[in-house]
Amino acid sequence: MSWAPQPGPQASFVTSRVFEVVYGGARGGGKTDAALGDFHLHAATHGAAARGLLVRRQRVALEPTISRARQIFAAGGAVWIQGKSRFEWPNGAVLYFRYLDNDADADLYQGHDYSRVYVEELTQFPNPGPVDKLKATLRSAAGIHCGFRATCNPGGPGHNWVKARYVDLGPRNIVSEPFRNPFDGSVAVLKRLFIPAKLADNPRLMRSDPGYIPRLQQSGSAELVRAWLEGDWNVIQGAFFDKWSNRNIVAPFAIPREWTRIRAFDWGYAAPFSVGWWAVCADDRRLPGGVVLPRGALVRYREWYGCGGRPGEGLRMEAEAVAKGILERENGEKSPVSVADPSIFSEDGGPSIGERMRRCGVRFRPADNTRVGKAGAMSGWDQMRARIAGDETGPMLVVFDTCRDFIRTVPVLQHDRMRMEDLDTTAEDHIADETRYACLTRVFAPRPTVATLTANQLWEREWGRSRHDDGLNWKTL
Repeated sequence: MSWAPQPGPQASFVTSRVFEVVYGGARGGGKTDAALGDFHLHAATHGAAARGLLVRRQRVALEPTISRARQIFAAGGAVWIQGKSRFEWPNGAVLYFRYLDNDADADLYQGHDYSRVYVEELTQFPNPGPVDKLKATLRSAAGIHCGFRATCNPGGPGHNWVKARYVDLGPRNIVSEPFRNPFDGSVAVLKRLFIPAKLADNPRLMRSDPGYIPRLQQSGSAELVRAWLEGDWNVIQGAFFDKWSNRNIVAPFAIPREWTRIRAFDWGYAAPFSVGWWAVCADDRRLPGGVVLPRGALVRYREWYGCGGRPGEGLRMEAEAVAKGILERENGEKSPVSVADPSIFSEDGGPSIGERMRRCGVRFRPADNTRVGKAGAMSGWDQMRARIAGDETGPMLVVFDTCRDFIRTVPVLQHDRMRMEDLDTTAEDHIADETRYACLTRVFAPRPTVATLTANQLWEREWGRSRHDDGLNWKTL
């Protein structure tokens, strides 16, 4: 054979008997070769019983993979059939190349059967739905071992769910997930494995292309290059809220009684709901660690995220149960400003969700639901980004480090591919929506720095008086 796995992660990937294996991390770590090489060996071993499917989210992204596959598969006599978008081996093995963008695309594979399914760039899928549906095609009448295999880099719209499902479990830890058959009640155990990829794991690339690392280092920020070279999953590529940093996360402190409280709510039943409790900083305040909260900053001091066992899956709680949960968490605390997703006030043959919650003692008013402003008008996302960035004093939006679901979901959100000024709504954006409602209750305009102030503006800022108070024209002084 013309291809053999390199010792280390590649060898672990192609020899694993675990049902679900994800190989992810650095660029240039040999992940695509590992996926193609795995089927190369699979086809040689099982012949006509080897039926594979390799998908990416976009058709054009398949082209370099097909080009590399021609080189690897040549030794096995495989032929590329352009009209059917597949490789065919003389022994009957077949590997299809397809694209998969959403659930509707995944439905087209109903009734198919494969012994291997490969997903390239798993983090490009905003949610796991389409990918999970493909796993139902893994079956073999010949009784050979079937498996799901995926490769990925940090970043992308699916960074969050991939990290939670695979990376956070730890490298090379095999995790068992019981699955109960709904028909006969039997329980099967499916195993999952994450293999980290680093550039150092691919010495062939380093020998054949010694200029690869310098080119990467010139192609992005220090943080992004670290993600590319080391497979650092704590670096977010292409984030919608790109000014988010550790200074936006603070240790909990006692919220003064005189600070205005805000309760914001984004409804969800099958999808998660989000309740955020915010306080408005009354005066500039220095926190331990040196972070300064300017007057007017929003502080997220409590949250309740109605998420089930999987990212994007709701708790399916009725409106009355959610209202009861809110009151229990507030324990008598009052929020004079209480805003919610305007959709909960829609009536369709009965009381709205907002009305049902009001009857339980939780009152809301419709939030400003502006996402992207027209012709330069103010928008919710602009407000949220401006608050995260803050001004010369400090950030205008911070969250307690106990708000784990905010920290897990919001910083990794991506741009909508078709509308760059908006957020990708296919991702886990429920907390971001609720935060946007809170931000639009207190419109923020960054204060200009002293260096850009005119003498007249500086006087107004320092003394807080109108230039017309005593009849003088301060512009001429």
